Amino acid sequence: MIDIRKLTYKLVAILEDGTQLDISRAAEDLGWEEGEGEIAMRLSFTVHNAKYQGQPLSQLIKPGCITAIIADWGDGTDEVARGTIVDWDTSNSGSSDTFSVLAYDELFNLQKSQDNRYITAGTGTKAAISAVFSDWGIPLGEYTGPDVAHAKTLYKNEFLADIIMDLLDTAVKHGAEKYVVRASKGAASVLKLGSNETIYHFDEDTSLTVTKDAISTQNLITRVKVVGKEDAEGRQSAEAVIDGRTEFGIRQRIYNRQEDDDLGTAKAEAQKILDEYGEPENTISFQAPDVPTIRKGDKIHAKTRTREGYFIIKSIQHNAATASMTMGVVPAA
Repeated sequence: MIDIRKLTYKLVAILEDGTQLDISRAAEDLGWEEGEGEIAMRLSFTVHNAKYQGQPLSQLIKPGCITAIIADWGDGTDEVARGTIVDWDTSNSGSSDTFSVLAYDELFNLQKSQDNRYITAGTGTKAAISAVFSDWGIPLGEYTGPDVAHAKTLYKNEFLADIIMDLLDTAVKHGAEKYVVRASKGAASVLKLGSNETIYHFDEDTSLTVTKDAISTQNLITRVKVVGKEDAEGRQSAEAVIDGRTEFGIRQRIYNRQEDDDLGTAKAEAQKILDEYGEPENTISFQAPDVPTIRKGDKIHAKTRTREGYFIIKSIQHNAATASMTMGVVPAA
C-alpha cells in the first residue's frame, strides 16, 4: 500500500546521447493524465532554464527526448508515466526564463496515424491488434482483453487508435468483457476493466477532498422514428418507431432509411442511436490525495453521501505539485 505522507516525485529526461538527467528540482507544474476517449497518456511540466554542463536545459530537452516520472512512497518506487516530447515552448519575462513541455506515450502515434488494414475472416482480436502494435514498433505488454473471431473487415484511411477501439468494441458486442488500452514503461497492454489487484478505498470523511455527482437529461433521446423515402409530394411515411426512456418525455430523432437498407437494418440503426443517447448522462468525479500508481481502467471503492460501491476510472489527472488526483469514474458493472 502507498503511504501518501511519504510521497515524492522524480522527473527524468533522457537526452539525445542517452544521459538520464534528473530535472526534478528545475521542474514545476508537473502532471500527467489519461483522458476519456484517448488511449495515450499525456505528461506536462514547466522547466526553469538552468544550465547543465554549461548548456541551458532548453538546448538539451527538446522534441523527441523521452521523459519519465518516478514516484517514491517510502517503501516502494515505480515509474508511473513516460512520454516523448511533442511540444516545446520557451517563455522569457524579465528574470524568468522557463520552457514548457508536453509529452505523450507510445500510443500517441496510433492516435495520429492513418492506415488501410484488411482483417481476414476468423482473425482473433488479439492477433489483429498485436499486428498494429508490431507494425508501429510498439512492444506488446500484457493482453487480458477480448479475443473473438472477427468477420472480414476493411478499414480505409482510418486512424489506428480508432481501428483498435472498433475491434475491441466489436468483440464486446459479441459478449466479451470490456477493456482498457494503455501503455506502461514503453509497452502497450490491453486489459480487462477493473483487473487491478490492489483496490484502493476512498471515503468522503477521510480521503476524498471533492466529490461531484451530476445527472442530466438535456441530451437524452427517448424515441427514434424510422422514415422511408419521399413520395411525389415530398412526404415521408413513418415505417417504425423505437421507444426508449419515454418517462422523461418525448425527445425524438428521425432516421432516414436508405434505399439499400431493409426495415430490419434501419430499426437496428435506430436502436444504436438509443443505445448511445438513450440514458441520462451521469458525471461522477472524485478528487483525493494522489495515488500515483492508479491508472485509467482501474477499479476503486468509494463511499460518499450519495453513493457507495465500486467504480471504474474512465479518466484521471495526477498533479504532482499538489500531490492530488482527480478521477472521472463510472459505477462498476
